[in-house]
Amino acid sequence: MSIETIKQAIPDYAKDIKLNLSSLANDETLSAQQLWGTFLASAMAGGNEFVIQNVAAEAMTHLSAEAANGAKAAASIMAMNNIYYRFVHLASNKEYQTMPAGLRMNVIGNPGVDKIDFELWSTAVSAINGCGMCIDAHEKQLLAHGVSKEQIQAAVKVASVVQAASAILTAEQAMGGVAMKQAA
Repeated sequence: MSIETIKQAIPDYAKDIKLNLSSLANDETLSAQQLWGTFLASAMAGGNEFVIQNVAAEAMTHLSAEAANGAKAAASIMAMNNIYYRFVHLASNKEYQTMPAGLRMNVIGNPGVDKIDFELWSTAVSAINGCGMCIDAHEKQLLAHGVSKEQIQAAVKVASVVQAASAILTAEQAMGGVAMKQAA
């Protein structure tokens, strides 16, 4: 189980996604922990079981247990926050912006890993989930702590390609799972 297994399952019509998976898995813009935590959080956000299993299998060879839990925590909390804050941002009634969320978010203050890595993973998941308010908040934190725009872009590129792989393989599975059966 690996990125290579995902690539084998992706149909030829999505060759660009295969190529991007290869190049991003070897990208050196991010530390190994940042890169593989981004892959894992993004796979979880994408929701495709096949992609999650294969990314997790490879990510676990690069991440400590704490880093893996941090990446999973980023995907988890952003699944909630991205919906809530996207609503607050998009609602015509701006009164919601003045109301306290009242939702538990303790993991953001104590993610169990380097705060910068957690912020990077949260940015990637927020990009997948389409929450501009969250993207802006996490990017601000990252830039304030010296993370380069190239590093932020690298994390979002991973998120975009992992999301594309998830969408493709979910669609293929819905059409009978032909490509996924051939890769297995």
